[in-house]
Amino acid sequence: MAYLNYEKKTVNGGLVVFARFEGATELNLIDQKISEECKKTFEEILALEGLRCVFLSGASGKSFIGGADLKSLRSLTTGSASGFIKSIHELCHVIRTAKVPVIAVMSGLCLGAGLEIAVSCDFRIADDSIRCGMPEVRVGVPSVVEAALLPGIVGWGKARELMLRGNIILAKEALAIGLVEHVVNGRERAVLIDLVASEILQCGPEAIASQKTLFLKWENEAIDDAIEMGVDSFIAAYKTTEPKEMIKKFFDR
Repeated sequence: MAYLNYEKKTVNGGLVVFARFEGATELNLIDQKISEECKKTFEEILALEGLRCVFLSGASGKSFIGGADLKSLRSLTTGSASGFIKSIHELCHVIRTAKVPVIAVMSGLCLGAGLEIAVSCDFRIADDSIRCGMPEVRVGVPSVVEAALLPGIVGWGKARELMLRGNIILAKEALAIGLVEHVVNGRERAVLIDLVASEILQCGPEAIASQKTLFLKWENEAIDDAIEMGVDSFIAAYKTTEPKEMIKKFFDR
């Protein structure tokens, strides 16, 4: 069974991929095997020639990813816990470090490991049905790995609250705290996805890849060092033909 299925669509000469998580259960629960298989498939997607962006969603409207399978968690030992949690991190890492934009398209449940995968994406488009949370403390374990991204997205206070209460928040609050960037439904969501894809395809692919690399550096470096890296990246852009070609297109319109 494939746990991450995808479709390819060519838009204005660029490749856009729509990938869907499909766990062994209706709620798209995740375990080590599923994480490892999804990572392999995502690496396959990233290797596609001409790829410009990826949209990630759950296969059913009931769940983006409902979190870790509790049956799997219950059977873990100190020996097997490492393999499980590292598999979640490795999937998140390959998403987060992609050289193309990766956008989460969220419906239904998005809990624990599912929310970690969502925040590993560049930004998030949701509908009114989303229910997000970090309930790990309610089953006796802390929120770890890419949960560390949450303070940078929603602030330390909200991140601590989510991880210490283990509560679930709805779409309105998720939007208000910046956990998701858009809440749109039905046809409006399809229109927004088309718009986002179209706008990304208007941008230079090398500039996008450079910007993605800078995001990672900005998250990990002191601000002065990050700014200096940005200066170097700007200069490096002019070692390619992309700036001149795209500026010429702008003036030729």
